[in-house]
Amino acid sequence: MTSLKVCRTVIELIQGDITDLDTEAIVNAANTRLQLGGGVAGAIRRKGGSKIQEECDRIGGTPVGSAVITSGGNLKARYVIHAVGPVYGEGDEDRKLRDATLNSLDLADDRRLKSIAFPAISTGVFGFPMERCAEIMLSTTKSYIESGTSLERVVFCLFDSGAFEVFKRRLGFLRQN
Repeated sequence: MTSLKVCRTVIELIQGDITDLDTEAIVNAANTRLQLGGGVAGAIRRKGGSKIQEECDRIGGTPVGSAVITSGGNLKARYVIHAVGPVYGEGDEDRKLRDATLNSLDLADDRRLKSIAFPAISTGVFGFPMERCAEIMLSTTKSYIESGTSLERVVFCLFDSGAFEVFKRRLGFLRQN
């Protein structure tokens, strides 16, 4: 099963390219300088256009664990939420990833959005273990939804089948508890 209903919100897993999704916001696995380089950020820059980087440049940067929002440029999504996850090994990584997830959800709620899509934050060049990422991001999202939200759909968009299977197993565990 690739979805779980929590209260009135559906948590859904999709394998694919997050920049192709038709959600109100997509989350960028950002760095503290908000430079759209490689990975998810590079795909957002290529498909979304230079406007997103220009908006990031005006913001200037944001600390690990935080999130900021820009327009979606040429993407289907109206907004990009830039969440800065931890580099594996820097210390206190679990809390920082939890904070990046929560701050992204808060920004979506502040805008009264109905849908948001996340990548597996920090699991690329930042080296965060996929299993831990899935556990933290999914459990944090479930708890957040249980406390009340305007979000109706929270998507986790995983680029490859390995990541998708890890998130699918973790979602199955959440369903049982």
